[in-house]
Amino acid sequence: QVQLVESGGGLVQPGGSLRLSCAASGSIFSINIMAWYRQAPGLQRELVAAATNGGSTNYVTSVKGRFTISRDNAKNTVYLQMNSLKPEDTAVYYCKAVLLSLGTKSPNVYWGQGTQVTVSS
Repeated sequence: QVQLVESGGGLVQPGGSLRLSCAASGSIFSINIMAWYRQAPGLQRELVAAATNGGSTNYVTSVKGRFTISRDNAKNTVYLQMNSLKPEDTAVYYCKAVLLSLGTKSPNVYWGQGTQVTVSS
């Protein structure tokens, strides 16, 4: 059994910063990709940033230069540092991991429960 637990969401004023964390736990052999998605009301869930176990990262255009994704592979944890936040960043942020569990041969996808980020004055 694998769990992803997110933390760090909240209310912040425009221009402020937040740091999200997502820790994976359970019967994990390796984690290929860890990523952050977000979903605003009435919109589809979108990829915000992703990081591979090889160190590659990618970002949606709207957050480039403002958000930074990083991983602590020893802790099976991914972070999202969000700076210069804008009201349009308001959404529920979800953590996703593509990982290989112990005793399995193919990777599976796991999601966290989501954490609310609200940017408002």
